[in-house]
Amino acid sequence: MPDINIRKAKSIIRGTLAKGKELELKPLSVVVLDAGGHVIAFEREDGAAPGRFAIAQAKAFGSIMLGMGGTAQMARAEQQAYFMTAVNGLYGGKVIPVPGGVLLRDKKGSVIGAVGVTGDSSDNDLIAAMAGIEATGLVGEG
Repeated sequence: MPDINIRKAKSIIRGTLAKGKELELKPLSVVVLDAGGHVIAFEREDGAAPGRFAIAQAKAFGSIMLGMGGTAQMARAEQQAYFMTAVNGLYGGKVIPVPGGVLLRDKKGSVIGAVGVTGDSSDNDLIAAMAGIEATGLVGEG
């Protein structure tokens, strides 16, 4: 199974935080998970609430477990609330179906992990995540 390495994970985080600074976003928290949903790297900017780790992780975890980015998960939740409620129950409440959870693919299209960003609006979280991912030459599905 393809996977993301620590060097790429840290690069994604740096790029995401740089985009957040450029856009003057609120303090961000960024997590990168491997293809199995395990944390590879995490960083929380000064001023970000400590509970942001769990939110970032849940955004990314939903992307890995469902094979779709947070934007698609949110649409699914709006169309099939019972399904997404059941999925969240199945995964112990570890899924937050909103933008900012990004499925991570290599250039061949294989899923190698996910990124979760939180701290600003969900749409801004997604913008920052995609910038960090694209800066590393990987493909994000938000």
